[in-house]
Amino acid sequence: MSKQNAPYEHRARKRFGQNFLEDHNIIRRIVKAIAPKPENNLVEIGPGKGAITEQLISQCPDMNVIELDRDLIPILLSKFIVDYPDFKVHQTDALKFDFATLLENKKTPLRIVGNLPYNISTPLIFHLLTYYNKIKDMHFMLQKEVVLRLAAKPGEKNYGRLSIMVQYYCEVENLFLVPPESFDPQPKVDSAIVRLVPHATLPHPAKDIKTLEKLVNVAFQQRRKTLRNSLKQLISADEIEELNIDSSVRPERLTLAEYVAISDKLYEKLNLQ
Repeated sequence: MSKQNAPYEHRARKRFGQNFLEDHNIIRRIVKAIAPKPENNLVEIGPGKGAITEQLISQCPDMNVIELDRDLIPILLSKFIVDYPDFKVHQTDALKFDFATLLENKKTPLRIVGNLPYNISTPLIFHLLTYYNKIKDMHFMLQKEVVLRLAAKPGEKNYGRLSIMVQYYCEVENLFLVPPESFDPQPKVDSAIVRLVPHATLPHPAKDIKTLEKLVNVAFQQRRKTLRNSLKQLISADEIEELNIDSSVRPERLTLAEYVAISDKLYEKLNLQ
């Protein structure tokens, strides 16, 4: 829709972390990576003025979008509702939204996409992971540094709590970079597109996910310390060594499987006391 017949011109708002994607080549690359189909249960978080939505909805006419900024709702509705009467807009905070409600009328798993505001990207991903068994895949535009952390492997400098807990649930693929000049206004950092595909079967299921979360959090609070020192309040060096894991290494050296092994031992220990 042209600016002349838009309800009004909307300016990006800092408090919502808005940076509107305007690069049509990047939009095409994103949509190609998503490859939407008419039968998909597609959900877009933070559609903004509908630049990506416009390309997605032509393939998936009954898609849902979640937008916090109420001033964008009339723009989205006027742009799509006439041609796509099954298009649905939820004016709400994605961090508080119950994504399971989108499965009530459509049994197919969710496909979630979004240009996520940098200030809520990590908590929103953790919120979405609580629905991992209801999600087919997720494609997000995030700050490049966040994508590097999501995709990092053991021993890499970006490897940490976010890497481990997201990889516990999902396969992570760093797809491509998006430069600042692709947006209005331009952010001060590079962005990247990431694909998260929940595992059909968790490769290393923990006995208790809360114990694993606590263990990983404590380990990386003091990431320059060795495991024996960073985890000493939870589990002894001898107990770690019993698992054939070197307690003298730093937290970023351990694999997901090793963290799950320590977590399971800690959980058993706590439940014997």
